[in-house]
Amino acid sequence: MSDYGVLTAPDTLRIERLLPGPIERVWQYLTESDKRATWLAAGDVEARVGGRVDHIFRNSQLSPENDLPPPKYANCAGDVSMRGTVTAWEPLRRLSYIWNQGSAEESEVSFELAPQQGQVKLTVTHRRLTNPGERLSVAGGWHTHLNILRDRLEGKTPQGFWRVHAQLEQEYAVRLAG
Repeated sequence: MSDYGVLTAPDTLRIERLLPGPIERVWQYLTESDKRATWLAAGDVEARVGGRVDHIFRNSQLSPENDLPPPKYANCAGDVSMRGTVTAWEPLRRLSYIWNQGSAEESEVSFELAPQQGQVKLTVTHRRLTNPGERLSVAGGWHTHLNILRDRLEGKTPQGFWRVHAQLEQEYAVRLAG
């Protein structure tokens, strides 16, 4: 399994990770604000289809490096809020929700969990990414966030989000161009 995401359609990115389990623990890192805040964003997820999703991103604080965003993402230096609505809720199996609801770049993200070789396979599928720049940002972002999740689950200290994201965004510019 490659760490790199792939386009499964012109507007759909899929990225997978094999994570230490059990599934219940990984599900908690997807759905509980205090655990999700360590790798993605704080905020509540209402446990039902139609429920509200709130995210407060603090990407600079996801590692002890406390790195700052590059000029391109200067508006992401502090707290960045995002809202959504749950579109699928199947505990320990699947969670989907509208991402960036109400914005021009509204999309949908799904998380699927499955046991695999004593670990947990997490598949993230992000749909309706119609803007090429947004696809690159999302690809680099998910890759970086999922690396941080894996580090957290393995008890490792993650690298700085923005430094890694900048490198990955450049790699995805090449990978997704073809």
